[in-house]
Amino acid sequence: MLLINCDMGEGLGNDETLMPYIDAANIACGYHAGDTDTIKKTIALAQKNKVQIGAHFSYADKENFGRKEMFLSNEVVYDMVSEQLLQFSSIAKEMGEIVTHVKPHGALYNQAAKNIELATTIVTAVFDQLPTAVYFGLSGSIMLEAARNKKLAIAHEVFADRAYLKDGSLCPRNISGSVFTNEKSVEKQVSLLMQEKKIRAMDGTIIDVAADTICIHADTPNALAFAKVISSIVKNK
Repeated sequence: MLLINCDMGEGLGNDETLMPYIDAANIACGYHAGDTDTIKKTIALAQKNKVQIGAHFSYADKENFGRKEMFLSNEVVYDMVSEQLLQFSSIAKEMGEIVTHVKPHGALYNQAAKNIELATTIVTAVFDQLPTAVYFGLSGSIMLEAARNKKLAIAHEVFADRAYLKDGSLCPRNISGSVFTNEKSVEKQVSLLMQEKKIRAMDGTIIDVAADTICIHADTPNALAFAKVISSIVKNK
């Protein structure tokens, strides 16, 4: 069954209402949002709802919510990712939880999907700190290739609330229509994915995609309504 995942622990106030509709929580590690307290609170919510927990690591950029591109040395990226994973896994261990998966956030995610050097640096840090965690990455992207080459388990990720370009990448957020705002758009995208393993890009191109997990962003407008629609389609498949 397709896992429903959601980016959480970002201080948006809707984690508790979203949690019953998801299978895996990608919890902010404090660099783009959150802190030690929010990590603990979100893990506790996940425990209550029997939801898997994962480390959602990012650039150190709370001002831009981790969505501004950065160009850092491999050494800096490695240390940045390692620090977040170590802190998160330490908290999880204290709370008796296993970190089942990891996922980059925002600009780091999108850049790694297209940059093999960056992707390799990231997955090396993941392998060194959490070698048993499943790596969530953009379906069919370079970063999943890098993770596979590092012998990490991978999950091809697709997005319920985001528009795609014809090359299979996510449409940049500064383009109108890149983030879905109504339930009908989400329903169409998820239904096509479940029925045919395809996504319709913004220009109408039909893209074949591998899909192991589907994401909804907690900061997307109408996130709760979207989560209910996604859960209904996926669980009733």
